[in-house]
Amino acid sequence: MKRIAKFFKVSFEEFQKAYMDEFGGDVDAARAVYDGIKLPARATSGSAGYDLFSPVDFTLKPGQTIKIPTGIRARMDEDWVLALFPRSGLGFKYRLQLNNTVGIIDSDYYNSDNEGHIFVKITNDSNEGKEVTVSAGSGFAQGIFFMYGITEDDDCDSLRNGGFGSTDGK
Repeated sequence: MKRIAKFFKVSFEEFQKAYMDEFGGDVDAARAVYDGIKLPARATSGSAGYDLFSPVDFTLKPGQTIKIPTGIRARMDEDWVLALFPRSGLGFKYRLQLNNTVGIIDSDYYNSDNEGHIFVKITNDSNEGKEVTVSAGSGFAQGIFFMYGITEDDDCDSLRNGGFGSTDGK
């Protein structure tokens, strides 16, 4: 296997800001969550996906949504992308869905002002009335690295500085 990427935690300052925006609380609560963050990992040597672990406990009733600041970032080679999906079991059992269907983490996101902080926004789309509970430290999403190509006449030289919508389709 070609080794093309590495996961890191974002700084505590970046995580604290994002965590408090989403969940409130105080600095001590944010620090406790930050200290417990686990870097993504594969479950088996044959797994394509790297499990992303929730930094917090959460429960979603049908139709509810939550945005999770994961506290992680991914450095990867220039011609690779990290695609995010729900964990298969959660999607199958509860219809847990990423709000953007598939999250795309570009290689240049790592150097953004927010340190390339990866967020995962998910909805319990159960049509069977099932509530889903995820404990801190449990896998709730997965990321798979894919190599990609560009067209022969591509002349893009724009630089990223931000996350969602920062490139405006340019």
